[in-house]
Amino acid sequence: KNMFTNMGYLTSSFILFFLAFVTYTYAATIEVRNNCPYTVWAASTPIGGGRRLDRGQTWVINAPRGTKMARIWGRTNCNFNGAGRGSCQTRDCGGVLQCTGWGKPPNTLAEYALDQFSNLDFWDISLVDGFNIPMTFAPTNPSGGKCHAIHCTANINGECPGPLRVPGGCNNPCTTFGGQQYCCTQGPCGPTNFSRFFKQRCPNAYSYPQDDPTSLFTCPSGSTNYRVVFCP
Repeated sequence: KNMFTNMGYLTSSFILFFLAFVTYTYAATIEVRNNCPYTVWAASTPIGGGRRLDRGQTWVINAPRGTKMARIWGRTNCNFNGAGRGSCQTRDCGGVLQCTGWGKPPNTLAEYALDQFSNLDFWDISLVDGFNIPMTFAPTNPSGGKCHAIHCTANINGECPGPLRVPGGCNNPCTTFGGQQYCCTQGPCGPTNFSRFFKQRCPNAYSYPQDDPTSLFTCPSGSTNYRVVFCP
């Protein structure tokens, strides 16, 4: 073998190693798309940060294996300067474009954890923090069972109960009133009239913190990618 043959072998080996490394490192790609007739400033933690999405634009997030407590949401009526500092009417995250924290309610949340128990991804739409933008969260290759698209597209902002109304969204009762009844921070809790308002309009979404049986979905880990759509 001459030097060029050896170099070709090494190059091929490196490419195969790199592809295997990428495949192993990233458990899923998550495509975030804005179909709203207005600009949405998407946010993603703990990976991604933030991205301005005009109507029809998409943002692809590569999520590593083992990612957990991950959230994707949309911010509305934002104004950022060239340094990425500013503010949003809904779900502002400390006045920055690139979010590192969870931000201020209200907002519709897509939540996920990858490659967890029994080699499953766990994911949901949550209205525990309130609602600001209609959303769909779906596997791009659904496999049946609890691995299928979920939607929250009701006119919640327009029908929001008076005490929860805020500019640009419908707030949650825990932020509005506090207390164990609404926040569920000190043990078991059940639905309330406010959580039922959300659940009746978005049956597949979390309406209060312990709303697991009808709101948590799973897909096989490592073979499923996802799509989040604002205003589907």
